[in-house]
Amino acid sequence: MLLHGGHRGALFVDPDHRGCGGGRTLVEEALRRYPLLSTDVNEQNPQAVGFYAHLGFARIGRSPLASGGRPYPLIHLRYAK
Repeated sequence: MLLHGGHRGALFVDPDHRGCGGGRTLVEEALRRYPLLSTDVNEQNPQAVGFYAHLGFARIGRSPLASGGRPYPLIHLRYAK
């Protein structure tokens, strides 16, 4: 996981360990440090979108392109609970 200020920039969990609570634990630690945590997820990754929605993140915006102009639409999220 990459944190920069109150923004979570990256979170990767080995596919063999998904569903074991590691991602949740990392996000919960980030929320302890930054209660107004924000993050971006690839709109084309419904598993990630659902993961963050389940944890209490709400959509606050959308960008049609990822950093560097790459053609991956991003959903901008902020913790809302």
